[in-house]
Amino acid sequence: MSSRKRLLVTIIIIVIGVTSSIVWLKRPKPIAVLLTTVELGPVERTVTNTRAGTLKACRRAKLSPSIGGQISSLPVRDGDTVKSGQVLFEIWNDDLTAQMQLAKSELQASKARAKEACVLADVAQREAKRLTQLRKKGLTSDEKVDQAVGLAKSKNAVCDATRSMIKVSESRVAVAQAALDRTRLTAPFDGAIAEVNGELGEYVTPSPVGVATPPAIDLIDNSCLYVAAPIDEVDAPEIKAGMVARISLDAFGKEFFKGKVRRVAPYVLDIEKQARTVDIEVDFLSEKDNANMLPGYTADVEVIIDAHNEVMRIPSEALLEGNRVYLYDADSQTISELELTSGLSNWQYTEVKSGLEKGQQIVLSIDRDGLGDGARVKLDKSE
Repeated sequence: MSSRKRLLVTIIIIVIGVTSSIVWLKRPKPIAVLLTTVELGPVERTVTNTRAGTLKACRRAKLSPSIGGQISSLPVRDGDTVKSGQVLFEIWNDDLTAQMQLAKSELQASKARAKEACVLADVAQREAKRLTQLRKKGLTSDEKVDQAVGLAKSKNAVCDATRSMIKVSESRVAVAQAALDRTRLTAPFDGAIAEVNGELGEYVTPSPVGVATPPAIDLIDNSCLYVAAPIDEVDAPEIKAGMVARISLDAFGKEFFKGKVRRVAPYVLDIEKQARTVDIEVDFLSEKDNANMLPGYTADVEVIIDAHNEVMRIPSEALLEGNRVYLYDADSQTISELELTSGLSNWQYTEVKSGLEKGQQIVLSIDRDGLGDGARVKLDKSE
């Protein structure tokens, strides 16, 4: 080969090398991504509440007196634990107490008069029987017998009348007791005092019809709690009483509690015209779970509609529109778009029916700039 040809070949080789170097240096840099592995596990289809739910007590009574008056006794304070039947609140009732004592005294007097009258009636009855026997033997006159029998009947009538007066007196005691009871608020069940509205010596009045006023005593039974949550009207037809659910509360972080749907409201709420909802109520499966909870906590529920165990699954956040994912090739360190067939899905996992195999890796961080079919990637070690 002549020197001229050798020079030309050398120049060509140099040009190719320089061009290749420039192309190599200008090629796109690998995109840092997070990867996840296709694995086996359970996947559920769930329905969650659209707005925050609320932890509520199964029993809560907002008590107020049925009559007005001055508070004369207030033995409880906020946070106190009370028993059923315990007096919580009492209005001045000295006049009614006096009437009660008078009614009881009249009852005792009626019983005493009835006892006296009935004893006399018994004596008169025995005397009438004795004279009747004597008349048969001819030892007394008919007139005396008639007088004795008439007197016995009269005494028996007086006995019956005085016994009726006892019932009248008992009714008066019951009326006086009812009037006295209206001045007292008693606990209808065991619970804790959430709030007391009133102080000793203050004057309270019952709420006018149609006007809501704060209750005198707010009583809560903390031993039984449930979650009330709104569900979108589109999802409501799938939910039935008895379905299993998961409960989470902001106050308990990421901890979940097992629950069961106990009620689905028979009507749709239209508080928000564009987001109509149906309220559901969910019980805790274990009473121990709500031992340290307080009514009013923010709560969320996931009602499990369907569940598949030990199926191939991927994180739902790795799924692109059209059931597509970015499949990672470790040899070329590139990704390729792949369409798959999905099954059950929730916010956490999506079931893969076909298109992927166990152990394959896909891109989890699909929101990174520059991602696309054939893009070069590298493992993001910053997270």
